[in-house]
Formats: sequence, structure tokens, C-alpha cells
Amino acid sequence: MLSHAVPARCRRAAALAAATFLTSSTIASAQARDTARVDSTRTQRLERVMISAVRASGAAPISQKTLTNADIEPRYFGQDVPLVLQGITPSLTSYSETGSYWGYSYIRLRGLDQSRINLTLDGIPLNDPEDQVLYFADFPDLANSLNTVQVQRGVGTSSNGTAAYAGSINLETTPLTGPRGGNVQLEAGSFDSKRVSAEYQTGLLPSRFAFYGRVSGMRTDGYRYHSGVQGTSLFASGGYFGDRDIVKITTTTGVMKDTMAYLAVAKSDLDTNPRINPLSPRERDGFGERLVALSYARLLSPSSSITTTAYRISASGDYDVIVDSLWNFNLKFVWYGATSDWSYRRDGFQLDVGANANTYARDHAAYERPNTNDPLYFNTGHKQDASAFTKLAYATGAVTWFGDLQARHARFRYSPDANAGISERSIDWTFVNPKAGVSYAATPSWTFTASYGQNMREPARNDMFAGLDNLDAASAPFVGDLSRVKPERVRDAEAGAAYRSSTFMLSANLYSMDFHNEIAPIGALSDLGASLRKNVDRSYRRGIEADASYRGINRVTLAGNATLSHNRIRSYVDSTGDTPVTYHDVAPLLTPTVQAFGHVGFAATRSVDLAVDARYQNRSFLTNTSDDRTVLPAYANVDASVAWRVRQVELLARVNNLTDSRRYGSGYADSGTSYYFILPPRNVFVTMKLDF
Repeated sequence: MLSHAVPARCRRAAALAAATFLTSSTIASAQARDTARVDSTRTQRLERVMISAVRASGAAPISQKTLTNADIEPRYFGQDVPLVLQGITPSLTSYSETGSYWGYSYIRLRGLDQSRINLTLDGIPLNDPEDQVLYFADFPDLANSLNTVQVQRGVGTSSNGTAAYAGSINLETTPLTGPRGGNVQLEAGSFDSKRVSAEYQTGLLPSRFAFYGRVSGMRTDGYRYHSGVQGTSLFASGGYFGDRDIVKITTTTGVMKDTMAYLAVAKSDLDTNPRINPLSPRERDGFGERLVALSYARLLSPSSSITTTAYRISASGDYDVIVDSLWNFNLKFVWYGATSDWSYRRDGFQLDVGANANTYARDHAAYERPNTNDPLYFNTGHKQDASAFTKLAYATGAVTWFGDLQARHARFRYSPDANAGISERSIDWTFVNPKAGVSYAATPSWTFTASYGQNMREPARNDMFAGLDNLDAASAPFVGDLSRVKPERVRDAEAGAAYRSSTFMLSANLYSMDFHNEIAPIGALSDLGASLRKNVDRSYRRGIEADASYRGINRVTLAGNATLSHNRIRSYVDSTGDTPVTYHDVAPLLTPTVQAFGHVGFAATRSVDLAVDARYQNRSFLTNTSDDRTVLPAYANVDASVAWRVRQVELLARVNNLTDSRRYGSGYADSGTSYYFILPPRNVFVTMKLDF
């Protein structure tokens, strides 16, 4: 979650539905104490109450997909979360800077970068208050401890923390009340990649306590030169499960070290040597991040429950960048917060009320090596955030009406270096974000939805500071006041249809997202490599998304999704050069208009599973100018895997980029030249998993 001032600082659906809509009989049974044994099914449902308020139910009239452990585990070999999600949910793209699968990786949803995606872990907000992003690299092997992931596209439903702009991703960790057992995973793969992890959970004990823990270590050289990554992580949770109460503590910590690879490379150089990394091996990075949360859930009555969580997130680390000499940038933050959510369910009436408040401070310092005792500057950013939401759903026959309102106030305050020659400055924002929708169950199989909503959100620190990490008397006049970049707004209209039978599922939705003052990258980079952004008055993204699966053929599973979109910036002025240039009706950068994914799974025997995944996206532009000279080329990719299970042992072999094609995951353009982040050639990862 730390901004490096460079791009580098960057089990099941039915059970979830049962958790979201607790029936009166379920809750009533929770009030009866069984002294002979503990009802694990009841406690699993009670545990999932902790995330029900911030998640959308399956009947909510929004574009969403909930991925279960069964979706994630067969394709997981240690990738960072953005790379795990790529393909299996519509309109999502991701890439890694290292040309491998570990290290700094990034998500785009409907063409919008991850600073516009609301991220939560068990309802705890994860978007860094200054940068509005989560750096998944700080939590190596996190996906190994995830139970479900819900991806909402568009404004979605209100959650804790900053409002969604492109969408939201809600991560649910392994439930404590799952079955007792554990496993050890050993992995080796291309680019001298190695991973080891061990996890164990007690299940629900007669004492009513339950515990879960995982430790992991990984390393890789990366595909690109000197882009190696080393990471370790720990995840632990424990809780007490009473008849009507849960007390749960969760903690996770990660340490990541790498040699940096945040700069892309010109195609002419990649044609000569695709592994080029223009950064020096002396430019390195190391950060550690920690999260601890204490949660309490209480069944207040047969119809209502309340959950409260207090959390602390902290991080510290540094990175070296060659400016004129070798500079060391140091970052450290502490973030305290609390969330509370109340849910009520009765006779088709559903009400969720939630609130979140937090306070955050991050120190920024720079040194010129070898002197790391006397900082060149030391400044601090402070941010406080308070938000509340109310979500209401009411079912009348086949129709369910839905309403959602979030109010949020945020304040940023900048404490400059003591010798900066400028005074402290601050800025406040207040937002009201309404949403409404309707769902119609036409038949037991067919459901139709429609929704309309608005979200607003503030600029990040990097936007307000024009890419600078420190303001002083020389730079402050250029930057101006902190309102140089205005808050952005999106109005999102969506309509969808879904069909479900015992063997076939299909969902499709139309969306129209209209933006005012979208904070868009303008193509230029700051002196330290950060993407500079500015407001674009009017822009839009419109499209259709479809997602389907079929299990009507013996031993065969078919699944796929696709997105077709039309995306435009109506008009903006590019003032990065000596003479301002006005552009009209141009495509926003890194927003492909066609994306498609297909999966075929085949249970060859009771012990052997085969799978093939194929992914395609058409070209997109690297600037907001629709310039055919600066594009990210279209690409197609095929991956294959085989899993073999014998008793408690499973072997998974995965071959990525089966056709060994030359592809690029992302990039940018500067002065008419295209620069690309290369994706890896054919590579193989083998994982052995021993259950016990």
C-alpha cells in the first residue's frame, strides 16, 4: 500500500447466499445451546455475517461475479491476486512489471486502473488513503488464504472506504469453521521460481475456539533482467464462537524485496533482447506491511445482527532510484480505523446500515546515498475519512426493489518539511453517492435487473502534487493549491439478464458509464516515473458483458466470458508539450474494446483433471489520442494444466503461453515512441500439495 512515487508501488456460493440471507429458523437454532457438540454449519453461517453487509447478494441488480475457492485453486500457482483474477471475470485485465507472476502487478477494470477500484478484506478497507491503491506485492501468497472473491463492476453497492469508480473487489479469507486439516505446498517453475507454504486449521473445537494459520516463502529471478523478487508472509486468525456471538482476530504480514522493473522498454529494443530492464541493479525496493483486526459479531434477534471491527494497518520500507545520484526514498505509515455494520432480514425486507472511520499518517523522506542519516526532506501526509451507507431491498412477489445511499467526508492535510519555506495546507471533500435498482424473477430460471447509480471520489496525493513527493518554496507555485485536480464523478446505468438451470448458467449486462472530470492519465511521466493525471471534462465507457458456464457433458466443464465496449473521451486539452493540443472523440488509453476468455475442463479419470484456458484482447491505445502509431497490440494466449491426485498428494503442472507467442501486458508512449511491459514466453510451474 505504499506509494513509491513510481508505478512499482503498485468455499462456496450457496454458503455465501445463506450467510447473506439468514433465515429465521437458522438464527433461532443459534439460540439453542447444544452442550454435546457445536453446530459447525450454524457457526459457518454466523461467521459469514461479518461480510454480508459490504457484499452484494446474488439478487442485487448490479454486475457482479463471486469466485469461490473451487474457481481459484485449480489455476493458482502463487500469482499475485490481480493475475489470479485475469480472465475468469469479465472486463478485467492485469499485468506484472517483472514479466513473471510475482512482484508488482496491477488491475484494470473496464479500462480503469486499480486506484479506482474499492478493495476490502473481510470488510476492512484496503485502498491506501493517499494513493487509493493496494500493492498486492506486499502480501505474497495472499490468494492461498482466500475463500471467495466478489468482483462488482461499475458503481456496484456501497462498501466501507472509498467509493467504487471502476468497480470493487471484496476478498473473503478462509473461514475458521471449515474442516480440520492442512497442507504443505512445494513449487518450482520457470525463471528459477520457488514457493513453499504450509497451512493448518483446527476446525471448530469442542471448546468453541477455532484457529487458522499459514506461512509462505517465495522467490523468483523474474523474466526480465535483474527483476528478482523475494517474499515471505504470515496469515493467522482465531476466534471464539458462542451461541449468538463471535469474537475473531485476524492478522497478516508480508515482506517483499525486489530489484525494480517499473520502466517499460521500446519495441525496437525488445526485438533485440526481450529481457531488457533499463533500470540498474542498484535500484531496489523493500517493504513490509502488517494488518491486524479484531471483530465482534452478535445476533441481536432472530432478524438482525451487528458486526464491529477495529483494525490497524501499518507499513514501512524504502527504495533506491538513480536521479542524478543514487537517492533513497523512505516511506512509513500507520492507519487506524473501525467499521460497524447492522443487518436486518425479515419477510422479504432487507436492511444494511454501515459506517467506517479511520485516521492515517504517512511520512515521506529522501536521502542521497551513502548518507542515510540526514534527509534531503521529510514531510507527512495526514488523512481522515468517515463514511456511512444504508442499503435497502424489499421483495414484493417476483420483484425486488433496491436502494443504496452512501455519504462520505474526507480531509487531507500536508505537513511540509521544516525547511521547505511553505506553510501547512489542507483540503476537504464531501460526497453523497446514491444508487437504485430493481430485480424481476420472471421464472425460476430467468431474472432481469436494472440499476442506476452515481459515485464521486477525490484525487490521490500524486494528482494533487503533480507527481512530486515533496513541496517547497520552489515547487509549490507550479503545483498551486491542492484543488488543481478536481474530484471525479461517474453515473452508471446498467441492465442485465441471467438464466440458471441445473447445467447451464448465462448472465449478460449492458452498461453505460458517463464520467465528469474523470482523472485520466495524460501520457506523461513524472521525473520519478509516476503517471501524471488530469481532469477530463466528459468521457464514457459503454458495452456489453456476458459470462456463461455449462456442465451438461459428462466429465466436461465449459466456461467463458466476453466484453464488447465503445469508449470515448469527448474532448480534452493536452498541455504536456510546448503548445497545447485539443483532442476530440478519442479512445481512452489501455481500454480494449474486445476481451474474451474460454475454459475447457476435462476429468480424464477420477484422479486426473485436464484444463485449457484461452484469452484474447484486441489492441488498445497507449495515449488518449487514438494515435495508430502508439498502440498496445492485440494478443491471444493459451494456458494448459494437468492435476493428478493420489490419496493426500496432488501434483499440478501448468504451462503458460503454450504457443510461446510474443505479447505485451501494458505500456505507455512518450514523444511518439511506444514502450511495453513484456509478458513471459512459454513457462512451466509444478506444484506438489500434500494434505494432512
